[in-house]
Amino acid sequence: MSSPIISVENLGKCYRISHRRERQGYVALRDVIAEKAKGFFQKLKPSISVSGTASGDTPISASQRLSVSAFQPASVSSSEDFWALRNLSFEVKQGEVLGVIGRNGAGKSTLLKILSRITEPSEGRVRIKGRVASLLEVGTGFHPELTGRENVFLNGAILGMSRIEIKTKFDEIVAFAEVDKFLDTPVKRYSSGMYVRLAFAVAAHLEPEILVVDEVLAVGDAQFQKKCLGKIGDVAKGGRTVLFVSHNMTAVKSLCRRALLIRNGNIACDASTEEVVQAYFSSDFSGLLERRWENGSQAPNGGGFKIQEARLVRIVENASARLTVETAFDLVFRLWSEKPTEVNLSLHFMTPAGEICFAVASPLTKTEIGATLFTCHVPPNLLNDGTYSIELLVIADSKGQVVVKDILTFEIDDCSRSGSWLGKWPGFVRPQLKWDFEYSANNEGI
Repeated sequence: MSSPIISVENLGKCYRISHRRERQGYVALRDVIAEKAKGFFQKLKPSISVSGTASGDTPISASQRLSVSAFQPASVSSSEDFWALRNLSFEVKQGEVLGVIGRNGAGKSTLLKILSRITEPSEGRVRIKGRVASLLEVGTGFHPELTGRENVFLNGAILGMSRIEIKTKFDEIVAFAEVDKFLDTPVKRYSSGMYVRLAFAVAAHLEPEILVVDEVLAVGDAQFQKKCLGKIGDVAKGGRTVLFVSHNMTAVKSLCRRALLIRNGNIACDASTEEVVQAYFSSDFSGLLERRWENGSQAPNGGGFKIQEARLVRIVENASARLTVETAFDLVFRLWSEKPTEVNLSLHFMTPAGEICFAVASPLTKTEIGATLFTCHVPPNLLNDGTYSIELLVIADSKGQVVVKDILTFEIDDCSRSGSWLGKWPGFVRPQLKWDFEYSANNEGI
């Protein structure tokens, strides 16, 4: 890592938002024409002072006051300043892959447009060393009437590539995009996936010092996404800098060691990717430790049963104590059966990113008419610290199935740090396994 290739100091971007409140009721074309004509003649009338008299000190009649009010504008306009970004300061080293995450409307795309020189900041300063290639929107710079071949040269020229450079990399670009069969077809007939493949291929082969990627991989299929992630990794290994914006937290964590969390136009967190992702999910997290369905018609049901209750029960003396990695707890589910039914429950322990940590299933149980409690015992020293949700699957008589996502959500805290390790333990689980030690004074016997 060397000197900063991107330096941002007190960056801000302000937009003027206009609000227009129209008069209520239907407005016909003749009304608009009449309003404009009256407005023209109104300008020819004597001006009206604040005191309610004409400029020649002539008292205003009731009819004049009526006519003045009739020529008020058909709508009332107002405006306000909206700061999409405010007081952003950070640096990016050469060869670093920086993830940028946040909710929709947080200001991520505005930041990348400023860094790509598409829009100017309202305040602050940005220093960039080197050429920037941006892939901010699907098919940016493509002409729908031109063929894929022609758009490669057009888009490459827009991104700053010379004709010789495009010719040299043309075959590699086409092979990466996998659109060789449709190379001479106008891109207006391309699917969105073909669009993004070709656009990404051109930008990725530009070999810029800085590559800016904004949520374009969400359009491609799984195979292409994997290829793109590999290409971004190769770009980073080649010493180039990448700014990667995505809502795919798995991709962000696999590519970036450092990330920014932008919230309401400000940097809420600038740290390791794991810490930033955890802060992103924790900001909107609210634990759901108990759920009941008093109204039977609203309860999840199927195959002759209804889910009446789901709750997390701490196995500690203080029921209000927080959940830690050393806390044992039970997951309890109450089912109401309308008839004798063979029921099987499965639980998926999920991360906020939608990843399955692991799954457990109950033995096949025959229930009678009435309520049945199912309890899953979760031992201590199993789950890692973090946020989790439970997805419940109920299968009745080997055919009826009910799926309830996020039926319970909870957070596990790390209650202690052992040894010199001060970071978060990797992985979804951190079981405490048994270790044996045996000492020998010499090498014999072991």
